[in-house]
Amino acid sequence: MDALDRVVKPKTKRAKRFLEKREPKLKENTKNAMLIKGGNANLTVTEVLKDIYAVKKPFAVLYKKKNITRPFEDQTSLEFFSKKSDCSLFLFGSHNKKRPNNLIIGRMFDYHVLDMIELGVEKFVSLKDVKNSKCPEGTKPMLIFAGDMFDVNEEYRRLKSLLIDFFRGPSVPSIRLAGLEYVLHFTALDGKIYMRSYKVLLKKSGCKIPRIELEEMGPSLDLVMRRTHLASDDLYKLSLKQPKALKPKKKKNISHDVFGTTYGRIHMQKQDLSKLQTRKMKGLKKRPAEKSAESGGVSPKKPKS
Repeated sequence: MDALDRVVKPKTKRAKRFLEKREPKLKENTKNAMLIKGGNANLTVTEVLKDIYAVKKPFAVLYKKKNITRPFEDQTSLEFFSKKSDCSLFLFGSHNKKRPNNLIIGRMFDYHVLDMIELGVEKFVSLKDVKNSKCPEGTKPMLIFAGDMFDVNEEYRRLKSLLIDFFRGPSVPSIRLAGLEYVLHFTALDGKIYMRSYKVLLKKSGCKIPRIELEEMGPSLDLVMRRTHLASDDLYKLSLKQPKALKPKKKKNISHDVFGTTYGRIHMQKQDLSKLQTRKMKGLKKRPAEKSAESGGVSPKKPKS
């Protein structure tokens, strides 16, 4: 039995809190990412990992030591580090003659590799190369995807899902206008993926709605897709399964249209409209002749007294 698979009983309150944090929950914690440097990583790959770590903080762990591993051949090292650091996302950087400036982005399911995609860095502009103001640490980015390939091609569709998982940050119940200050833009064009990051500047416009300008902030990456390791449809479907407690309960006789309007259906017994009570008015009062006609005879005249 593996040392990490043993049932460990906590001896201190701190250890108990640590284990409770890793227990399965209905609403999972924000996904953490581990950034690992390969055994032959060069300066470019190292700088890319540092910049992505700066963007992803505080939900990231950067391993500074080199790790000699090949994720496409052997995934045990990644799974070990995932369990050790409680990270479900990873970015592995390496460099060699066959695959220069190489990045492998992927995610885990139950501490096993679910899918990963290998990307080559063709052009890189770091955060420090762009002399503009930066966003504060932990800013939640707005993600924009441009290009038909993200919707047509299965590999690009899975890459889009991976990038959303990696950069989305924590789930928030509400937002404020001033907090929308960071944009990550991904464009798929001519077999390449262009990653650009911008800071949103809110300028005066003379009305309530401000004028918006985008200022390039860095990092900037030109990527090309190389190898892919995608999960099977059954495993991918299993990883997306939600607990029954989170699924909304279906309410009877309630429907919604495409615009989100709620409609309700009411079931009533058949009404006898002849017995419907209306407002009593003198003008609607029946005359004696009408009453006698309904009864089928003529009412006898009353004798004079």
